[in-house]
Amino acid sequence: MANPLRILAVDPALRCTGYAVLHHEGGQTRAVTYGVIQNPAKMLASGCLVAIRERLAEIIREHQPTECAVEATIYVQSFRTAITLGSVRGAVLIAAAEHGLAVYDYAPREVKQAAVGKGAAAKEQVAFMMRSILRLRETPPADAADALAVGLAHLQATSGKVATGTTRERV
Repeated sequence: MANPLRILAVDPALRCTGYAVLHHEGGQTRAVTYGVIQNPAKMLASGCLVAIRERLAEIIREHQPTECAVEATIYVQSFRTAITLGSVRGAVLIAAAEHGLAVYDYAPREVKQAAVGKGAAAKEQVAFMMRSILRLRETPPADAADALAVGLAHLQATSGKVATGTTRERV
């Protein structure tokens, strides 16, 4: 029997970072916790980054994940957005590295494919499928649903259910 796997999954954003911790053991997957790290619109970007890192560190200490999966940034509308998302990603990587977690990247299309079966799914479809697949009592907020989907994409990639033709690289 394979060892249990506990994944911290993150959908990074400056104001609303989605997170989830999934536990996989004996072919069964359950959501341990999920939610959104919300930062006020008036908070400086630097304060948001600290808040994201600190909250993720709390989640890691509390739930003891063994790996971290992050949705990668593929397309952005402006350089400013790219820099901001890169900074948020840095906060996520630091929180994971401080706790010895390996970090794996997943493209948004890959995440949606794992969640819904097609790479161009709407956020509502992802949220509905996460509720169904993980047997959640309520539909999760969009950013949390995206994080849950990142976790499922990681499980599929590491279990060999998704044949990508390449070895998954750690960040």
